Amino acid sequence: MNAPALLRQQLLLVDDEEDMLLELAELLEGEGFTCFTATSVKLALHHLTCHPDIALVITDLRMPEESGMSLIKRLREHTARQHLPVIVTSGHADMDDVSDMLRLQVLDLFRKPIYHVRLLETLNNLFPGVVSS
Repeated sequence: MNAPALLRQQLLLVDDEEDMLLELAELLEGEGFTCFTATSVKLALHHLTCHPDIALVITDLRMPEESGMSLIKRLREHTARQHLPVIVTSGHADMDDVSDMLRLQVLDLFRKPIYHVRLLETLNNLFPGVVSS
C-alpha cells in the first residue's frame, strides 16, 4: 500500500544519464517515495531550494559539468543541508573518491548498475516502514 503523496519521503535523484534516472525514479516511486530528478548539479541545487522536505540525495559521482562530489561538498557547506544523507552511485569510483566520500559522510556507495534489492534495503533502514518489499 502506497502512502498518500503528502506523507511520502522525498528523494532527489541526480544523474546525467536520463535513462538511468527515469528507471530509478520509477522503481522508487513504486516503493512509495516521491522523486525529483536532476541531470546536473545546477538543477539539483534548484530542487533542493524549491523542495525543503527532500530527505535524501542519490547522486552519480561522474557527470560532465560538475561532479556529484561537488554537489556533496556544497551540501556540507550549506548550514541547513549539511546533514542531509547522500548516497553515491558510480561505475568508476577510485580510492581517492572513496576517501573523499568518507570525509564528506556519504551514507553509501553503489556501483553501477545498481543492485535494486540492496538499495531498497538501505532505504528501508533509513526510512523504516516506507519500502513495501
